[in-house]
Amino acid sequence: MMAIPTNKSGLQLSIKTNYDKLLGELKTVSYEQTTLMELEGHNKGTLMSSNNLLAYLIGWGELVLKWNRKIDNDEEVVFPETGYKWNELGKLAQKFYEDYSMDDFNTLLQKFNNTVSAILDLIAKKSNYEFYESSWYKRWSLGRMIQLNTSYSNAKTRIRKWKKRKVGVQQLYSFTYGIFFVFNHKFMKYFC
Repeated sequence: MMAIPTNKSGLQLSIKTNYDKLLGELKTVSYEQTTLMELEGHNKGTLMSSNNLLAYLIGWGELVLKWNRKIDNDEEVVFPETGYKWNELGKLAQKFYEDYSMDDFNTLLQKFNNTVSAILDLIAKKSNYEFYESSWYKRWSLGRMIQLNTSYSNAKTRIRKWKKRKVGVQQLYSFTYGIFFVFNHKFMKYFC
């Protein structure tokens, strides 16, 4: 696990590193599995799909970009999003799922790539002072707000946990099928 970035270059490295690791995990998910509601959801006790996870990441990334555009244009920013409060992030996650519900995995992956590229472009254009040496939202610096809302490490962990559970279930099924086959074979031999 990487340390929380404290400067612009650390933020860039953190995003790139965790993004690459997440992509590595996502590339091993078959297209047929991307809509299965089997990953741990963003609300306690809920499940989501890989597509939902990508929608969530795109949604937060686009919010980060929107916040920055508004602040750069001296416009008012409603945090985290118009119509949502910080204690309603589960509802906001559902909004992101709905916003991108018509997109398939490949389209979502392309949008995610574009969003991450835009965030990295944003970081490249601003100074370390803007990211870590001044307050941006309440007590949070811009760098910390971006880091909090581009947590690709958490997404990678969700995918890994899901894949491990799936492997465990497949192994259990194979073991159970093997026992059934041996038992059935011996049973048939005895009675036939």
